[in-house]
Amino acid sequence: MDFGLSTEQKMIQDSVRKFAREQILPFARDWEHAHAFPRELLHRMGELGYLGVPIPEEYGGAGLDYIAEAIVFEEGGYADSSVRTTLSVQMSLVELTILKWGTEEQKQRYLPKLCSGAWIGCFGLTEPNAGSDAGNVQTTAKQV
Repeated sequence: MDFGLSTEQKMIQDSVRKFAREQILPFARDWEHAHAFPRELLHRMGELGYLGVPIPEEYGGAGLDYIAEAIVFEEGGYADSSVRTTLSVQMSLVELTILKWGTEEQKQRYLPKLCSGAWIGCFGLTEPNAGSDAGNVQTTAKQV
């Protein structure tokens, strides 16, 4: 069994690595010291297809596999861990959640904007009585 990267995955790795070394790494310290969020960077990454790696093309994604997604996380994270976290939340927690559980209308409305970087996704986790301990979150939702 071959555990090496495919030709396509190596191309993605080279592309994201170059982007991260040129567009993230030189600026990461400044963003950190300024407490700044590099929103323009996310838009550029969306234009290159780096924000919608595992999302099907019909919803604005790249339609690639989870290895490609991991490559984007790894290379972006080498340059700046906070960018990697943003990528992980954007794709894994927001986009893939909508892809799996969203209605067709929600997929068509939200995924293209998330994949392009026009919108940045997030999720809520912290509560007064639970902090970030997801097992003790007390918030519930009910349909009205």
